Amino acid sequence: MTTDFDIVIAGGGLNGPALALALADAGLSVAVADARPAEARAGDAFDGRAYALALASQRLLAALGLWPELARHAQEIRRVEATQGVPGSGPGPFGLHFDGAEIEEGRLGYMLEDRFLYRALLAAMAGRVTHLPGVSVTGQQPEAAAIRSTLSDGRVLVSRLLVGADGRQSGVARRAGIKRLGRDYGQIALVAAVDHDLPHQGTAHQFFMPGGPLAILPLPGNRSSIVWSEPEASAREIMALPDAQFLEVLRPRFGDFLGEIRLAGPRFCYPLNLTLAERYVAPRVALVGDAAHGVHPVAGQGLNLGLRDVAALAEVLVAARRRGEDIGTDPVLARYQDWRRPDATLLALGMDGVNTLFSNGNPLLRAAREIGMGLVDALPPLRRGFMRQAAGLSLEPMPRLLTGRPL
Repeated sequence: MTTDFDIVIAGGGLNGPALALALADAGLSVAVADARPAEARAGDAFDGRAYALALASQRLLAALGLWPELARHAQEIRRVEATQGVPGSGPGPFGLHFDGAEIEEGRLGYMLEDRFLYRALLAAMAGRVTHLPGVSVTGQQPEAAAIRSTLSDGRVLVSRLLVGADGRQSGVARRAGIKRLGRDYGQIALVAAVDHDLPHQGTAHQFFMPGGPLAILPLPGNRSSIVWSEPEASAREIMALPDAQFLEVLRPRFGDFLGEIRLAGPRFCYPLNLTLAERYVAPRVALVGDAAHGVHPVAGQGLNLGLRDVAALAEVLVAARRRGEDIGTDPVLARYQDWRRPDATLLALGMDGVNTLFSNGNPLLRAAREIGMGLVDALPPLRRGFMRQAAGLSLEPMPRLLTGRPL
């Protein structure tokens, strides 16, 4: 059977294009079916949406040739402060203090706005990848030596493999018969950006409150991104407030350590849940990113987990191709699943546990949390281990792309 492409990727967000570029650079032919029109999110307007990139994720972007341009827009995360408390009372007496100077890399990661990352991926696909904007994969039929993917415009693409990078409600996974496990957190994340009077010094803050965590993440200049989790009912009420009243509710939680704060762009909200695919693969199908695992944003690891998938799947497929194997066969795809599913599941469940442990006002648990954080903070080797894990530097084995080396 003649194939149109080696690989078709359903989903043109961030993970899909990153995977496409890695595979194309290794000589495979790739098409990306992107439901968004070509101009989506490619403008210059600031909207506050940003990602905390682990060092390993930054190295992957460097291996794809994107980092020299992206570095101009990135903010180093030099320190992380994690504390707990209640709105208006300030942080508790103990917390976790992570300083990038304690590890050889000298930093813990980077903050990068969505608009710059998406635009760089979109531009890089030109001439390297067949980008199909404004269409989605609506049907798929695996066969002995290929898989047929039907697009929303009626076209049918034939490839060795179909990759689902199409989010938590993945149509690729559903049509492949892959079931999902998980639960609803009963929380909504409020996302916005704020300007503040005082410099953040490259420090990210994670403030655990009974209703949910508030992350304050440094952006270039005197500006920070916030990801604020609240129970659904109160989150909807807060989201409906005018900007001035929204800030009145935020200020007691945010504190005054950065001086006066002002909204710097629009506000967004996202329902929070945990969703894990029972399998990452099916006949001639593989899943990456949120299609495989949707996690709580408490540690900002969602995109980083997806890019770990990208690095591992690309390495497995390229190695199989060089050995002359059919890249869409079950033995090849099993290598990817065996590599990624344990790590992603453990990290997802770990974030689930952290959110459950901290998102309550039980005084006994609060005291135990204070003691636990104080103990970890007092043990430098343990503290450095947490930092290296969060930076994505402790994976074993480590995919080549996450070390900055091309395939």
